[in-house]
Amino acid sequence: MTGQIERTSILVVGGGPAGATAANDLASRGHDVVLLDRAGRIKPCGGAIPPRAIEDFDIPAEQICARIRSARMIAPSDKGVDMPIENGFVGMVDREHFDEWLRVRATKNGATRVTGTFDGITRNADGTVDVSYKDSGGQSRTITASMVIGADGAKSKVLKTAMPKVKPAPYVFAYHEIVDVPEAINDNAAYMANRCDVYYQGKLSPDFYAWVFPHGKTASIGVGSAKKGFSLRGAVADLRRNTGLDDMPLVRHEGAPIPMKPIKRWDDGKNVIVIGDAAGCVAPASGEGIYYAMACGRMGAEAVELALQTGDAKHLASARKAFLKEHGKVFWVLGILQYFWYGGDRRRERFVKICEDKDVQRLTWESYMHKRLVKREPMAHVRVFFKDMGHLLGLART
Repeated sequence: MTGQIERTSILVVGGGPAGATAANDLASRGHDVVLLDRAGRIKPCGGAIPPRAIEDFDIPAEQICARIRSARMIAPSDKGVDMPIENGFVGMVDREHFDEWLRVRATKNGATRVTGTFDGITRNADGTVDVSYKDSGGQSRTITASMVIGADGAKSKVLKTAMPKVKPAPYVFAYHEIVDVPEAINDNAAYMANRCDVYYQGKLSPDFYAWVFPHGKTASIGVGSAKKGFSLRGAVADLRRNTGLDDMPLVRHEGAPIPMKPIKRWDDGKNVIVIGDAAGCVAPASGEGIYYAMACGRMGAEAVELALQTGDAKHLASARKAFLKEHGKVFWVLGILQYFWYGGDRRRERFVKICEDKDVQRLTWESYMHKRLVKREPMAHVRVFFKDMGHLLGLART
C-alpha cells in the first residue's frame, strides 16, 4: 500500500445525512473525527423532512426550499385524494445543497474532511483498523482508526467487508429527475408548489409508487421499484408528460437503491458499526429516509462514544436497540401497509379511498410530523382498523 498513512480516533465513511450527522455530533463533543466521502454523489430523494427533523437537528430556514401544506394521493383510476396538513408543514430540501451543508457543518465543528473512495478494512493486532481508500487523484492511502462508522449506502462496502455474514437490507431502486419549474405553471390542477403528489399506479410502479415533489424553483419527479426490468426512466418520462412537466429543463438526474428494512446487526462487536441506508434505516411504504438517517446517525455516534469511553465494544449494539425502541413499531406498521396495499391496482385503489377518511389523515400526519404512533385517540385507531379491514376484504365501496 503506497501513500500517506494517517490516524484518527473515529473514521466516518460516507457523508450523507447519517454520516454527516454522526461526524458532526462526535466532533462537536471533542472527538478526533475524519469524514471520508466521495465527491459529486447525490442520492435520488423527494427531499421531505418533518418538523421534528428541523427541530432535533437545528436545520436552518434557508435549507428549506419549499413548505408543503398538503399531499395528493393518486389512484390507478387517476382519482386524486387531497390530504391537507393542519397546523404545520412538511419541509423540502434539495439533497445537492442539503447534504453539502451537513458536511460543511461537521467540518466547522471540528471534523476533518477527506475526499476519497473506500476500498477495504484491515484489522491490526492492537485493536485498531486500517481503512484503505483512493483519494481524488486515484492515489491509494490508508487511515488508521480506533472506530469506523459505515454510512456508505444500501450496498455498503463497509458492511460487506467488516461483516460479510450480515445480510444487506432488501431494497427498491429509485430514480428521479430534477427539473426547473417556471413560476407560471405553479398552482394548476396537475402541479402545485405547496403540494406533494404521490402516484399509486401500477403503470408507473408495479410495487412501490411514483412522485412529484416541489422544491421551490425546481421539482423532483421520481419513481421506485424492486421489479427487475421495469423501466424507471420510462415511468418518469410518462409522469412528466402526464403532468405537463415534460418540456421543463432537466437540471440533473440520479438513481440509487433504497433499503426497506433495518438489517439484523449493525456492528461487528469490535470497532465497526453501520448506520443510515447501510443499516436499512428507511421507512417501508413511504421510503422516507432523511429523518431516520439523521436519527440513526445520532444514535450511532452515541454508541461509538460510549464504546470508546468504556473500552467495551458491546455498547456499539445500543444504536440498533435505541433505534428500534423508538421507531420499530412505526416501521412494522408501515411494512404491513406496504405488504397489503401495494399488491396490485385493486388494492391501491382501495388504499387511496381510505385516505379520504379524516381519521386516517389526522393520524397519518401526526405520526409523520412527530415520528411516533398517536396513542391519545384509541377510538380513531379502532375506526381506522375496521375501515381498513372493510377495504382489504372488499366489503367497502371504492
